Amino acid sequence: MSFSDIHTKEQHLVELLRKQDQQALNLLYDKYGQALFGVIYRIVKNKQIAEEVLQTTFFKIWDKGADYDPQKGRLFTWILNIARNTAIDNTRSKFYKEALKSESLDIDKIDQGISNEIKIDLIGLNDFTKHLKKEQKQVIDLVYFHGYSHTEAARELNIPLGTVKSKVRASIKLLRKLMLSE
Repeated sequence: MSFSDIHTKEQHLVELLRKQDQQALNLLYDKYGQALFGVIYRIVKNKQIAEEVLQTTFFKIWDKGADYDPQKGRLFTWILNIARNTAIDNTRSKFYKEALKSESLDIDKIDQGISNEIKIDLIGLNDFTKHLKKEQKQVIDLVYFHGYSHTEAARELNIPLGTVKSKVRASIKLLRKLMLSE
């Protein structure tokens, strides 16, 4: 499948989303639901909460469909950011903190039943992230797949905040270039 075919399909999907056509939500869920769940689960570390956050994510995508601007990035990147931000917001909520304390949510049991590895192959990034330098890949993993803020990633890696931001920008620029050349 050529880049032109992918672009045309994405444009059609965006048109459906802007019209709030039910088919758009179904197509988005089929195409990206599993990848988004993996990212969300990696952040919230609880299957039940991850399912709820995924549902909230799709409501937000539905409500904000008209706000998507293809000039600012790919559709997947836009919905991935919505999912990631929704998951991070959820972990900061009072409900989440209380749920983690609750005996009814045994995270260790849930972790045993579910692999907490993100299936990067599902979203096509595995081949592309191989081209990143080790430090760039670490920063991208922390910020985009573990839900760290730039400040938290800087603290975790023991490097300056500006360096984290530079590595994120450079990594995204390289990934975008690699994806567009594909």
